[in-house]
Amino acid sequence: MTAHVPIRSSEATFGGRQPHAVQKALGMLEAVAQLGPGTTAKEIATFAGVPPATAYRMLNLLVADGYLVRVPDLSGFALGRRTAELAQAAAESTPSESLHDVMEDLRGCTRFGLHVASFAGSRLRFVDQDPDHEIVAITTLSKSLHANAIGKLMLAHVPGVGPDAEFRRLTEFTMCERESLARELRDIISSGYAKECQETRLGRAALAVPIRDSSSFVVGGLYLHGSAAKVQPDPDLVRFLVDGSARLTGLL
Repeated sequence: MTAHVPIRSSEATFGGRQPHAVQKALGMLEAVAQLGPGTTAKEIATFAGVPPATAYRMLNLLVADGYLVRVPDLSGFALGRRTAELAQAAAESTPSESLHDVMEDLRGCTRFGLHVASFAGSRLRFVDQDPDHEIVAITTLSKSLHANAIGKLMLAHVPGVGPDAEFRRLTEFTMCERESLARELRDIISSGYAKECQETRLGRAALAVPIRDSSSFVVGGLYLHGSAAKVQPDPDLVRFLVDGSARLTGLL
């Protein structure tokens, strides 16, 4: 890393010990960041609330130390290399959101249960479950992919995964015809979401949308469930799920 020579107070008419000198310098950097490349000394002084004479001295020092540069025609200033280095270091030190962080945020925006399932290894497995909305008969979902939204989503998107040879009828609403299921899987691909209504459990309805990795492959699903009377595939609820799954891209 390049060593930077510290600024000595004797090299300028202001220094770190002067009242508000640092705040004024930062205000001038902010002025260039806000107003853009080519910002004039007068504009910087006005934005930062610095007297013109002081502004000129500070600008010369900021340019000399690499925090600002003069634009090619010398009419104004732009952010310099050292400011860019600081911005990059700040970005790299900011922790990225985790899957659980995103899920906790999403759960605060809905009254329904919200879960994340993984399709890794062509196996349906829930990796982040809503602590306030337990999925009743959760093991049934992986054993009867044809009868629930997250299972249908997996059947539609994961190559080589197929329904059981014998379709089990779990309720009177369970779909047990292969041709009907094939049509629904095609609809899932085109619409972007899967749905169920009392097919696995009476009184329960659910929606599911795909979660993708950084290469856009479907690696899991975001699963929302609740009362059959309240969970419907209306545009707002579907959009909430689609936007939520977009935030989970690359986190599963």
